Amino acid sequence: MKILFVMPKVGAWATHGIHRSPNQLYTHWAAYVREKGYEDVSVIDGRALEIPMEQLIKQIKDKNPDIVVMGEQIHGYAGYGVLRHFRDAAIGIKQALPKTKIIFGGLWYSARPVETLEEILAVDFVVMAEEESFGDLVEAIDKNKELKDVAGVTSRIDDKIVMGPHKSLEQDLDKLPLPAYDLFPMDKYVGHTHWKPFVDMITSRGCPSACTFCYEWDQFDPRSPSDFLKWRAKSPERIIEELELLHKKYGVKVVVIQDDNFNVDPARVKRFCELKKQKNIPIKWVSLGRAVDWVNCEEILPLMKETGLFMGVFGIEVTTPEELKRIAKGTTIEQIKKTIEILRKNDIAIVADIMMGFDYDTEAIIKQRFEFADQVDPDILWVGYVTPAPNSPMWRIALKKNWIDPKKVDFSTWDFLHPVIPTDHLNIEDLGRLGSWCMREFFSKPGRINRIMESNFDPLAKLCFQDVMAGIGKWEAGATKGETHI
Repeated sequence: MKILFVMPKVGAWATHGIHRSPNQLYTHWAAYVREKGYEDVSVIDGRALEIPMEQLIKQIKDKNPDIVVMGEQIHGYAGYGVLRHFRDAAIGIKQALPKTKIIFGGLWYSARPVETLEEILAVDFVVMAEEESFGDLVEAIDKNKELKDVAGVTSRIDDKIVMGPHKSLEQDLDKLPLPAYDLFPMDKYVGHTHWKPFVDMITSRGCPSACTFCYEWDQFDPRSPSDFLKWRAKSPERIIEELELLHKKYGVKVVVIQDDNFNVDPARVKRFCELKKQKNIPIKWVSLGRAVDWVNCEEILPLMKETGLFMGVFGIEVTTPEELKRIAKGTTIEQIKKTIEILRKNDIAIVADIMMGFDYDTEAIIKQRFEFADQVDPDILWVGYVTPAPNSPMWRIALKKNWIDPKKVDFSTWDFLHPVIPTDHLNIEDLGRLGSWCMREFFSKPGRINRIMESNFDPLAKLCFQDVMAGIGKWEAGATKGETHI
């Protein structure tokens, strides 16, 4: 049984420059099935190796795999922009290799398995769950077991689409094998053009919050979207084991911990830092988290800084107590201000975002949002557009208002940097104009650039800032003219 994971050539967000990392879905799934005895597992990373689609299909045809796997777990460089590349690759592979089984999984597909099989006839299966379901599906294909009984999988069987039973998620992530980085061209990965060797990591899954707009809703069985709310985490010991592997075997120097909420459990973060310090692992790192979680980690921020944290990322999103409650953010205005205060106090560069495109947004609300962000003064401001994720409350709102037709989504612009739905008061062109105005106003403020470049921030943070600045024109062209990045 030959299993091939395929990552097509894709770009990255305008503000991210050159940004490539091992596909975390593939690293985990490949490791899992290999541990189950399937040793003929390989990866073609067209993103890292910059392989054009025609050449990619030729390489796949030469390998002649029994199974091809495609999908993504991380939204943090392309949003849904990757999906059109997966679709095009699947169609090309099926034409070249009609007998090869094609499996999709991860973002978007998990939440829309039936629709995916209806819309992309080249795809044979969608995994709605995680590693265990993928492994069960591989075994069922290999041993001719009943496909309809595979939990967590939707299958095309005799031209009919059949959803298997719901699959409960693994709670103990330490049971999973270490990611299969050995299958990837590890010397080819880079973050923000300048960080290398580089890896995006995932150390936890799910979220204890339930923000109405969150993209992470899309990675779970549509019959049980509440699975998203079950936060599950690898232990500090397991994270350190992975970091040691990345450092000693691959020379990785920078990682972004792409969990939406790495900081949920301060005791876990503290133990992680203590072990990293004890083992003298020099990898520098970036962490994402909600404002409330950063505030709860205030006492250990010096330790986090000491062990290589050089940049903290969090979402402002909206800027009034009423709005924060409305989108179920689970944070307060005071916590947002406090987060910026404590990160700045520890010389940790601050990346914060505001969002626009909620159904109730007006020009006045958006400008107030910007004014708040300008006042609290993060180092890098990221403007994101509400992009409805399947399973999310915002998806249901957009469907009800007839703002989207899921069958006609143009994934080239569904990357969170292009406005894709209107509001009750603004059209898409208005949102593009306002987003562009926010970016120009923020980064043209006198003294802001000098303050950052003359700060005590780690040089990696300053290089990231340069990369963001270099991409603002491209960002604006996307928001206002529809130019694509991915």
